[in-house]
Amino acid sequence: MEGRVSRLWEVLPFSVMVLMEASTVGLTIMTKTVMAKGMSPFVFVAYTNSLSSVILLPYSLIFRRTQQSFFTFPLLIKFFFLGLTGITIAQIFAFNGLNYTSPILACGISHLIPAFSFLLALVLRTTKLDWKSTSGQAKILGTLISITGGTLMILYKGSVVKKTAFSSPYYHLQLIPRLFIFSSTPEYWVLGGLLLVVASLSASVWGIIQVGTIKLCREPMTIAALYGLMGTIQSTVVGVAVERNLSAWKLELNMELLLIFLSAIFGSVIRCRVQIWCMQNKSPFYVPLFKPAGIIVASIASAVFFGTSLHYGSLIGAYVIGIGYYTLMWGQIREDDKRTGGESIDEQKVPLLQEAEEQV
Repeated sequence: MEGRVSRLWEVLPFSVMVLMEASTVGLTIMTKTVMAKGMSPFVFVAYTNSLSSVILLPYSLIFRRTQQSFFTFPLLIKFFFLGLTGITIAQIFAFNGLNYTSPILACGISHLIPAFSFLLALVLRTTKLDWKSTSGQAKILGTLISITGGTLMILYKGSVVKKTAFSSPYYHLQLIPRLFIFSSTPEYWVLGGLLLVVASLSASVWGIIQVGTIKLCREPMTIAALYGLMGTIQSTVVGVAVERNLSAWKLELNMELLLIFLSAIFGSVIRCRVQIWCMQNKSPFYVPLFKPAGIIVASIASAVFFGTSLHYGSLIGAYVIGIGYYTLMWGQIREDDKRTGGESIDEQKVPLLQEAEEQV
């Protein structure tokens, strides 16, 4: 009996992480649908983060573990720039990029974040690169492969994967394309891809600022709540400045309202808590290893339910990025393992905040 429970406990984090990635792709498809039907990305970002702040602020105060003051000038500055890079820039650019392209491109380009983070670390000299070590070579190779895949996705869309090869024969599943939209016409593929690249670059900067913030404050949920509040204020100001038509801000009891509610709940509480739990029970690298599963889920969803929306170029590019992502991650894990002198990485568990643009 104990053996079965132990095996179940080992499988549980894996199953939960796959479910998290599948849910993220599902929300991305829903987001693409409501924006294709007329909802402004600026309005969506403002409303979603407003609801997230309403949920996360009380939650972070209830489960607060220390009495540390969070209203010091250094922390407030960091919260401001975390909100700017992680929400205002990253999410606004990401959702506008999604609006112009498709979920598979959004999922693929988001995997450039580790490559951008590595390059920024080299430029800012926050990391030392050993060109002769296997880990250093893997990180360089992974970065080059990732950027190559991203370039391929943006510049080469390719022909459509034939619907007859993958589409579902079941009638009730064929109704899905009538309810949801995977890609829309016209598409501004290159422009959307560039917007997604900017979002990933901003998320990389966010990650660097986050590392310094965690050193000053060991309360991840509180950090998320306060920088989320900053980002909400900033994105709302930007949204009001861009979307001056009051009708764009009116919500009805339809998929738009449901999506805002689900995105806020999922992004502010569920995903954050699940990822922290998995990293605490496994390792800091456990959660990032599942991120490419989103590409697989998006590809399957596109091929089965939206056969005319999947292109060979974007599919190949996404998987090239995935290969680069895992190569870079392998190099990082190997480097950290050497840095700890062969000790288990589990001894260095740190609850990390996740990328803000993971919602796409």
